[in-house]
Amino acid sequence: QVQLVESGGGSVKAGGSLRLSCVVSGYTITSNCMAWFRQVPGKEREGVATIYPANGDTYYADAVKYRSTISLDKFKNMVYLEIDNLKPEDSAMYYCAAPRASWTSRCSALFRNPQVLTYGQGTQVTVVA
Repeated sequence: QVQLVESGGGSVKAGGSLRLSCVVSGYTITSNCMAWFRQVPGKEREGVATIYPANGDTYYADAVKYRSTISLDKFKNMVYLEIDNLKPEDSAMYYCAAPRASWTSRCSALFRNPQVLTYGQGTQVTVVA
């Protein structure tokens, strides 16, 4: 059974940075895409970033492009998301995610198919102006 445990969230001033971590068990992160999503109460969960471990290809939502980095540690079976120059609109619950079954399309397509993913419990990020 796949388990994803996120950490690293918190309250930070606008312009600051955060590095979120995700410990993955029951699933080898190199076997398929990994992703980060976020959700604000009352809104749909949205994709933030994906990574294809086989070749390191990454994909980012426009809202965080050029100021975010998704990465992974194959030995620790962990996934990370760093966001720089944080903005108040980045405030959300952030979730690490992995496909429940083999995903054969581009990792970026997971943004449009959030229902195929297993999520962790999330870590809250609050950005104050």
